[in-house]
Amino acid sequence: MNITIIGGGNVGTLMAAEFASKGHRVTIYTSGPEKWEKSISVYSAEEKLLFSSEIDKITNSFEEAVTGAECIWITLPAFMFAKTAGDLYPYVKKGQYIGIVPGSGGAEFAFERLVDKGCILFGLQRVHSIARVREYGRSVYMLGRKPELKIGSIPSKAAAAVCNLAEELFDIKCIALENYLAVTLTPSNPILHTARLYTLFKDYDEGVVYPENILFYEEWDEESSRNLIACDKELQLLCERIPLPLSSVQSLQEYYESFTAEAMTDKIRGIKAFRGIESPMKHTENGWVPDFDSRYFTADFPWGLKIIKEIAELYEVAAPNIDKIWRWYEEHARKDEEMPFELYLDKDGFVNLYQ
Repeated sequence: MNITIIGGGNVGTLMAAEFASKGHRVTIYTSGPEKWEKSISVYSAEEKLLFSSEIDKITNSFEEAVTGAECIWITLPAFMFAKTAGDLYPYVKKGQYIGIVPGSGGAEFAFERLVDKGCILFGLQRVHSIARVREYGRSVYMLGRKPELKIGSIPSKAAAAVCNLAEELFDIKCIALENYLAVTLTPSNPILHTARLYTLFKDYDEGVVYPENILFYEEWDEESSRNLIACDKELQLLCERIPLPLSSVQSLQEYYESFTAEAMTDKIRGIKAFRGIESPMKHTENGWVPDFDSRYFTADFPWGLKIIKEIAELYEVAAPNIDKIWRWYEEHARKDEEMPFELYLDKDGFVNLYQ
């Protein structure tokens, strides 16, 4: 199969190596092809070499990357979706599969014109594995593969076929979701990341420094859990209000089997695949400060939490905790040039998008 990966970050590098190892012809689109080797090695957390595979082509040309591709995977942050969709539009053809990993971030709005052109859009509810680049363009760590994947598509009837494709590529059981909205409203990054960042930095002001970078998960605290659970409950209320089947939008309390702040804190701190992951911070001569250029901020707030907030407003669902966290981001972290998501559909148009 001819497969293209758009984006050479953590997950994109791992996917490229995995697909190539199964004999597929893999092309990687990246802005810096000269930094890549064609041989990609995959390692465990213990530095054990798991396998190596050969990439067929590495290019910075969208035309070269997608011409002849049967499946195109987008592994870029959500703020790049709209531009990427525009770059791809002249070259994609009817019947090509376009997969978003993970599928949240408003992909269905950014890639709507490509769907109109006859492409099949699908998104993974969560990444198939935690991945971390070991050496850029050369090697990657594979950490904590998921036991199953859940996938939604537009049109929704294509989900079963997409699941068959994904099962062959990932060797992981796949479950077809009723619609793509079940992917968009998955609370992983849009709720988990933003609740944690708000808790960490809500008292930050210019001139404040931290003595060290805070471990994002291993130093998780109960205040972060309380904010997370509050936003998670508001999202579940929203799902109940929307006239689409959304029972597959699993609450984070159910996903982590943790129904109190104390239990949630213990659970998140103990996840092996999250060990060593630092917060989005940068070092200055005086200490550590938040890195507001990190995709934790530039993607998960304006193209994650903001989407949930906009849909809640459309369906008149009160979400005071989500609103509180968004207001903090707007006042303290949002850049002037940033264009956050804005919902342009009425209720009928919104529901029809997911048919």
